[in-house]
Amino acid sequence: MQRSNFSTSGTGALAYGIISYGVFLGVFVYAVGFIGGFLTPTRLDGAPSRPFLQALAIDLGLLGLFAIQHSVMARPAFKRWWTRFVPESIERSTYVLFSSLALVALFAWWEPMGGVVWDAPAGLIRGSVIALYLFGWALLLYTTFLIDHFDLFGLKQVWRRSSGKPYQPPQFYTPSLYRIVRHPLYVGWLTIFWAAPTMTVAHLVFALATTAYILIAIQLEEHDLVEAFGDRYVSYRRVTPMLIPRLARRRAESRSAANS
Repeated sequence: MQRSNFSTSGTGALAYGIISYGVFLGVFVYAVGFIGGFLTPTRLDGAPSRPFLQALAIDLGLLGLFAIQHSVMARPAFKRWWTRFVPESIERSTYVLFSSLALVALFAWWEPMGGVVWDAPAGLIRGSVIALYLFGWALLLYTTFLIDHFDLFGLKQVWRRSSGKPYQPPQFYTPSLYRIVRHPLYVGWLTIFWAAPTMTVAHLVFALATTAYILIAIQLEEHDLVEAFGDRYVSYRRVTPMLIPRLARRRAESRSAANS
């Protein structure tokens, strides 16, 4: 199969990767406002403009579109097929771009549903929930750097292609938070979804659907990790909790280290 000149051009791949990353950054910043209700023209919460069931169907459709795109394109079997048409150096950037566009669609066509499930009182409680929400975003961003931010978002691949160097995929290791839980990135996402000072019906639907997606995605992801790393990941999974740290165990380890 003959690929385009773009596929063989390191400069073209680098430009494509940078543009895809720029789209992601814009979506990331917009998402902070969209989910939290800060300054963005469209928001997760708001006054309904459609009948409830119609709005619910639209929102679930948008969430389903993102979930299918995000999970299917991440599977190794799909990547093997996809890279018959898309050069490997821009495969990750393409995934990032498509994921970002799926979120743009969600931002543009999301339908608020009205109704308030809870509303944190003004003052310390509300401020604490907002702080927890922002902490979730900081945790999410920090975690991406623990596992190689630039590889995760495709920049490392296109940079090495433009430099004429072979791509070196990340190796299995467990830095920092990964020694406490297996999926700190998802802990960040769950914090973002649920730390809502005002929880509307639309926000609750969003939080429930995305939480269900994360729990399914973890199973798919861990299956791929076992396939890739074998017994090393199986042993890691056996001793490291998925999302909730084992605080009692860590205290015991700290006491043991102090007494040794």
